[in-house]
Amino acid sequence: MPLNDMPWWRWRAQVRSALHMLGDTAFQRECWLRGRPGYGDVTDAVYRLVEDTWLDNWSAEKYVGTVFRDAEEAALVDAAVLRVLRILHQVGADAPAQAYADHPDWPDAVAAARQAHLRLAAGDGDDPDEPPRSLDALKILTRSG
Repeated sequence: MPLNDMPWWRWRAQVRSALHMLGDTAFQRECWLRGRPGYGDVTDAVYRLVEDTWLDNWSAEKYVGTVFRDAEEAALVDAAVLRVLRILHQVGADAPAQAYADHPDWPDAVAAARQAHLRLAAGDGDDPDEPPRSLDALKILTRSG
């Protein structure tokens, strides 16, 4: 199924982008830890994860049928959000990428984000192993429709 078959597909695209980056350690090494431009940073990814959806305030279950296809997607997203936000609050929103990578719970957060990313990508019929899109490519994607 295409990404834009969901009523709030632009929100879905933002959440998917964040989960993709948060769930990919190779990407994190190549982009965030090296400061490669065009991909934002960890804080930017967390912002995209919760900005429009307010997933930092309520469950993804609220968005089943609009952003998420089913309860399984929502549950995986909730698990990832909780793990990532817990670390964000401990290291600080403006911490460098290395502070996140060094956090003892970061591997669990990455694994949860990866699981959610895999499920959402499968639901959209996308290859989950494609590299994450740049933020400019994400902007272009969310303007089309």
